[in-house]
Amino acid sequence: MFTRRQFLRGAITVSAAAFVAQLTGCAPAGSPTPTAVPPTITPEPPEPTAATAPAPTASSTPATRAATALPTKAQPTPVAAAPTAPVGTYLAVARGDDPAELARRAVRALGGMERFVQKGQSVLVKPNICVAYHGPEYAATTNPQVVAAIVQMCREAGASSVTVMDYPFGGSADQAYKISQIGDAVRAAGGQMVTMTALKFKETDIPAGKDIHKWPVYQDALKADVLIDVPIAKHHNLARLTLAHKNLMGLIQNRESIHSGIGERLADLATLFKPRLTIVDAYRMLMANGPTGGSLSDVKLQKTLIASADIVAADAYAATLFGLKPESISYIAASAARGTGTLDLKSIKIEEIAA
Repeated sequence: MFTRRQFLRGAITVSAAAFVAQLTGCAPAGSPTPTAVPPTITPEPPEPTAATAPAPTASSTPATRAATALPTKAQPTPVAAAPTAPVGTYLAVARGDDPAELARRAVRALGGMERFVQKGQSVLVKPNICVAYHGPEYAATTNPQVVAAIVQMCREAGASSVTVMDYPFGGSADQAYKISQIGDAVRAAGGQMVTMTALKFKETDIPAGKDIHKWPVYQDALKADVLIDVPIAKHHNLARLTLAHKNLMGLIQNRESIHSGIGERLADLATLFKPRLTIVDAYRMLMANGPTGGSLSDVKLQKTLIASADIVAADAYAATLFGLKPESISYIAASAARGTGTLDLKSIKIEEIAA
């Protein structure tokens, strides 16, 4: 298309009618054919350079800025850095004279109870209170000071309720709660001791179960927002050791049947309950004649607590305190094999805390 300048030049050299004819290709009847004048072509202005390009103003629109922007060489899209693995303690081992303080230090090393309990959540703490005829010095039941410290930490984290329960096989629950000293310790810490009733056990699906797919389970254990597993580390005449996996048996019925194929069946239960935090009480350890004990000569004063979000890792470390390899305990090996946790203690960060 001609520019305005070209149009004026054409008007000087030819008549208006002839120029129209030149533009349209249609001359008036009887008119001589005009001599075409080639238009003068004005060179296009050069591309703006960095020195001559107009700077965008504050009032310029995105479209204007795009129009005046200098063409740039395409740059390769930067590759996002791969996310790094969480840095922090995977398992904490606290040693010292004060059981309550060991619990606090171990949980603090993992990031504090706020990592596991959110404000307004309901918490179920599951210690081992299996019998009603031995006090805590016999190491058959979880240390009451440890349980009380856990209750206090949950309350401090903002838990709406903290209940503590077990289903003893020796004596009544009320007797076991009293003789173990856990009942009084929990109430003083602001928690609630609950006597489990047979009416609340219900046949429950275990979706990830490999050996058992249904089992009668205490329903309140599944309804709680957070489950904290607090076993005592002790010998067991059938399973070799009672640790966190086996402590879950206090939340089911027909426990005798679990001992047939106990490794896979305890691993199945762990997939159902999924404790958010495991704290193994090894302050006193029952080294023989478990699970009930009865002789102080079987008790070792270890003064140790183990804490982890990984039930397998917690049990694996506890097994080493008995001089055993974690993989030699059937339920630890079975649970690790299905990916519930790790028994490879060399692959995780362990924080050792001394008083």
